[in-house]
Amino acid sequence: MQDIEMRGRDWAFDVAVAFAAFFFGCLQLVLAFSTIVFTDEAFRNMMGYVSVAPTPLAYAVVAFTTLPVMLRRRFMWLVYVLVFSVYIMLQGNFTGYSLTILGPMVALFTIARYRPKAEIIVAVALAVFLLLVVPMPAQNYNMAYLLRVQNITYMILASFGGIAVRSYVGMLSQSKQRAAEAERTREEEAAKRVEAERVRIAREIHDITAHSLSAVSIQAAAAERIIDRDPAAAKEIIGQVRATSKSALDEIRAMIGVLRNEDSAAETEPTEGTNRLPDLAKYANDAGIAAVLDMEGYDRDTVPAYADLALFSIAREAVTNAVRHSGAANMTIRVRSDAECATVDVEDDGRGMPAAGPRADGHGLTGMKERALALHGTFECGNRAGGGFGVHATIPLKAREQEQPAGE
Repeated sequence: MQDIEMRGRDWAFDVAVAFAAFFFGCLQLVLAFSTIVFTDEAFRNMMGYVSVAPTPLAYAVVAFTTLPVMLRRRFMWLVYVLVFSVYIMLQGNFTGYSLTILGPMVALFTIARYRPKAEIIVAVALAVFLLLVVPMPAQNYNMAYLLRVQNITYMILASFGGIAVRSYVGMLSQSKQRAAEAERTREEEAAKRVEAERVRIAREIHDITAHSLSAVSIQAAAAERIIDRDPAAAKEIIGQVRATSKSALDEIRAMIGVLRNEDSAAETEPTEGTNRLPDLAKYANDAGIAAVLDMEGYDRDTVPAYADLALFSIAREAVTNAVRHSGAANMTIRVRSDAECATVDVEDDGRGMPAAGPRADGHGLTGMKERALALHGTFECGNRAGGGFGVHATIPLKAREQEQPAGE
């Protein structure tokens, strides 16, 4: 018994096949060797045809060679041996009748469809051998030879048909599996992209809030110290606090607008590129660090927007870290570009990184490194030989541009 899942429509199909084979066998029994088909008496005598009216026993034999195929998928070998044995044993004893070989063909087709190659070879070889040695119901040698060749050909074609269906179903199943695998891969890739975008957005928000809140904290502390003796200066600083916080809110609002795909996003999106480096230097100066901005040798028009944004973001994070943790008195912000790459350096003369580890929580340095590596660039940071701390990042231009998909 074969472990093949059979649904209701599968059973209905096999039953229909069995009764169709039985009907065809009965029709062949009536028409074959009769005067209805072969009216030429001389031809009939030459071929040895005998007109015999089918008996109920003949119809019963046809039923035994056809109806069991309704169980062909659950009992493949049993059905094949049964219907083929009945056909072989009784065909030679029914002179004047022509039993149909359709039942054995369907049974052999089923074996070729589901069973291993070795079993298929055995089944075909058994059929060919028995069809060659068992006498056919003909009155002369010519007709017997014709029936043998015909039946052997039909059985071989049935086995080829089963193998062909097996190959087609296998290819169809593999195609479905490949399609499912491709869909799963696309889903995984989409999930990875979503995760990468989530990390990028978190990094952007971290940069914006860390920079802006640090500025607000420093400005608010300065205003608090001088509000009693110089209210006008304190008022000016509070105005700077308001402007800084408003700018940060505008940037975050623009980012959310882009995520929502709003039409107004393009109108409110901030220009976060190296053209804002003077604001970054002013932020450091306001915090008490003498910052020098050196953009000589940097041609912003020749640098792709993604690289320009990355340089600014790295510089912003480096300056924010320096303001918050370095205790530096001087700082240099330097950007350069050529045909191959663009670089940014931020150096200060502060206390540097302690031996125990990063001077902050480390997320800022990690974010700068990930940003540079995402663009196939390099990132270096560490204490300077003469004191202080330095950050250096390089973003390649040509290689990255070649990797940009068309239309980007």
